Order: sequence, then C-alpha cells, then structure tokens
Amino acid sequence: MTHTITSRVLPAYARLDVTFVEGNGAWLTDTEGKRYLDLFAGIAVVGLGHRHPAPLAAAHAQLDRLWHVSNLYWTEPMQELAGKLSDRFGGAQAFFCNSGAESIEAALKWARKATGRSEVVALEGSFHGRTFGALSVTGQPSKRAAFEPLVPGARFATPSTLADHVGPDTAAILLEPVQGEGGVHPLDPAVLAEARALADEHGALLILDEVQTGVGRSGAFFAWQRLGTRPHAVTLAKGLANGLPIGAFLVADGAPQGLEPGDHASTFGGNPVACAAACAVLDTVDDALLAHVRDVSAVLAGGLAAFGEVRGLGLLLAVELDRPAAPVVAAALEHGLVIGSAGERTLRLTPPLTLSSEEARLGIQRLEEALA
Repeated sequence: MTHTITSRVLPAYARLDVTFVEGNGAWLTDTEGKRYLDLFAGIAVVGLGHRHPAPLAAAHAQLDRLWHVSNLYWTEPMQELAGKLSDRFGGAQAFFCNSGAESIEAALKWARKATGRSEVVALEGSFHGRTFGALSVTGQPSKRAAFEPLVPGARFATPSTLADHVGPDTAAILLEPVQGEGGVHPLDPAVLAEARALADEHGALLILDEVQTGVGRSGAFFAWQRLGTRPHAVTLAKGLANGLPIGAFLVADGAPQGLEPGDHASTFGGNPVACAAACAVLDTVDDALLAHVRDVSAVLAGGLAAFGEVRGLGLLLAVELDRPAAPVVAAALEHGLVIGSAGERTLRLTPPLTLSSEEARLGIQRLEEALA
C-alpha cells in the first residue's frame, strides 16, 4: 500500500497514504485491490453505506431529467425534501445549501436578523465549521488562532456556565447534541433543557448543530429527539444525501422567520440531484433502521470498552486510549480498517448506519490487532 503520491492538490489535509477507488456497503477498495472495513463512512457522511441502491437510483433518475435551474425557480425534488424534513421535525421550513459550514452560516444570519442581536453563545470544545462565521463560533482556539480576527460576538461557555453567558444581547445559543470534532462528548439532556429555557427567558434562539448527529446517526432521526428538547432551528448536512454535497437549515414552525428574499442565497443549494438522493435517504431511515442503529451501537460500544473509556450516542462513538490516536488510525489502515480520531488520544468511529453486527465484531477484532 505504501507509495509516494505526487499531487497538484493544495496540502490542506494530512492524508493517509492510500487511494480508494471503489466502495460497497461498509467496504472500500484501494488501487491495489485491498479491501477495508469502513467504520468512518467519510466522517459520518455515507450513512447508508457506499452505493446504497435507494439514493443511487434516485440520483441516476434525476440526472436523466434535470440537473440545475437555480433558486429563482421551484424544482420538485427540493419541494419534496423540504416537506419530508418538515414532517420529521414536526413542522419546519428549510433553506438548502451545500455543506454543514454553510448551514451554520445561514443559521447565524437568521439568528441575527430575527433577533436584532449579534452575540452567539457556543460551548468550549465545539466545532461548527471552517468558514469565517462558523469558525468564529467554534470553541477550539487552536483552529481559530491562525485566522483571527474573526467575526465578533462569540461567547464560549461550559455546560455548567451557560447561564452566565446568556443575556439581553444573545441572539442564539448554538450547541452540538454530541460534540464530534471536540472529542465525541454527548450533551446532558438537562443541559439542553436549560439551554432552551434560557433562550426562551432572554428572547434568544436555540440552534442545534446536527450536521454530524442528524439523519439517524444517534438512533433517532434527530439527536434532540433522544435528548428530549426541541430547538428553534437545526442544521444538517453530512449524511443527508449519503455522500452527495448538501446542507440544510431548518426553522421550526412558530419560530421567528428572519430571512426575507435577498437576505441569503446559495447558487447550488437545493440541487435537484442531491435533493432527490436525500429524499431516498429519508425514506430509508425508517423506524427499523433506527432500531438497528441502536442495536449495533450496543455491540460496537461493548467491544470498544476493552480498549478504554467509550463515549457517544448511536453510531457516533469514541474510545479514549492510553496512547496517541493518530498512530493507531494508521496501524488500523494497515490491518484493513478505516477509523478516525477526534483528539490526541481519542479514536472516533462513525460507521454506516447499515453496518451489521458481524461487521462490527470484525471491526473490533481488527482494531485489537492494530493495537497489539
């Protein structure tokens, strides 16, 4: 597998030395024909597994009909997807874009416009994206430092100090139900309930960043459904179209509207092909699959417990090691296992929601070999 790659791509990523050429279900194949069990799913993106027949067929069919017309007009897949997301949320309107960071940008503009305020309270250790607005509300100084000064108005709290930071200037409280890039730390349901109460008390808005936790990864369609508190708005991306680029910002019925024509836009947002695939994903993420996610989560978490402290929700899991994580990720790749990290000693696993219990056990076996 080891070979030197000469690339004309800017070195913005520390890439592992492998080139994948094919995927099927929970499996990837590289240029040399070696197969890998994928417990990372493109960082929680390929939620139904590689080449799942439902979004594959939907995207192919839409490619034969219409690729793009812009948001100056309606398309059927966009309208259908908005309706399906509204049904899952319990009543909401959608803005479509291309990524999680873009959905956060839309949320920040909406919150400022709807409240007339400029401050956003987020958590220390949080991650919301790398565009300037999203980076400004990301609670990791190491990611912000090289690009400061950023957008003003961000305040960072811990779960126990939220009340100290929310006040009359707060436009929004922005939270991840499970901090993903920050180490896979689930939010306590009581903290989420307090955040909603604080938002209501101060006339602020509660926005949940479900870019990584949404679309079934938690074992419910939205992680907030497992934690028990409904937000004013939510951001989605990653698994929404099973690998095609799409993001969505949902505003609950009854929440302030905020945005008007001309306030925000996305040239490729609501792309018919991506929306068609996303509609197929939503049809596939049914109660049976969500129950399967919870069952396989128990299998995977039980196996991971042999290696260290296990954290997470559904199939967003982490194990805290007694050694640096990066060499373990590289060693796992040598043993035909794709995993990731989320901190110096934290392994992160975000496998396809369709992963079988047998594949989960095989993954634990290969991780044990990599750690030996």
